[in-house]
Amino acid sequence: MISITLQVKNIAKEFNRKKLFENISFDADAGSAIAVTGKNGSGKSTLVKILCGLLEPTRGTWVLTVEDKKIPHEEYYKNIGLVSPYLNLYDEFSGIENLDFIAKIRRLQNPSTIIESVLEDFGLFKHRKKEVKYYSSGMKQRLKYCAALLHKPEILFLDEPQSNLDSEGISVVRTYMKQQRERGILIFATNDEDDLSYADAVIKLNSLNIEK
Repeated sequence: MISITLQVKNIAKEFNRKKLFENISFDADAGSAIAVTGKNGSGKSTLVKILCGLLEPTRGTWVLTVEDKKIPHEEYYKNIGLVSPYLNLYDEFSGIENLDFIAKIRRLQNPSTIIESVLEDFGLFKHRKKEVKYYSSGMKQRLKYCAALLHKPEILFLDEPQSNLDSEGISVVRTYMKQQRERGILIFATNDEDDLSYADAVIKLNSLNIEK
């Protein structure tokens, strides 16, 4: 198991002087699963974006360390995978063209095997040459998982893991959640009780408490 640590200290976020959340602190190591929950509008997605390095907090610090090396925020993308409803795919590309493009951006060596594997796992292999604009919302969500998992990220962030998925898709996601917890860090935002059962600790934004 790789040595990885995410240290979060006193993260706070305000919009137009309105407090969204504050004093979010936790440490996560390889083998950890952290859930973020709370009412609609409590800031679950915002916190995920901050931890991914996509959004700056109002206050607080967060440090990612991999194999004793501190990773600069602008290089987090090399170590993380993100699946979220607000991420967009290239609709004019086919499913496999989307993944080939992402693999090139990440400079993956010989990615064809892992691309075929995740497409098979998520039931998209037979649809791989179809343009994404013809995918259903569930198929697009599955493709987002494929994209996030290509480089086997040290930290996997999931915003609403079950979003737009049927029971078959949810089952595949559950398998990958377990695998991620075994090999790295899993952080996910959800209000679903079944999802929460996969967490070692739960951050409740509306109460600003952390339960283990």
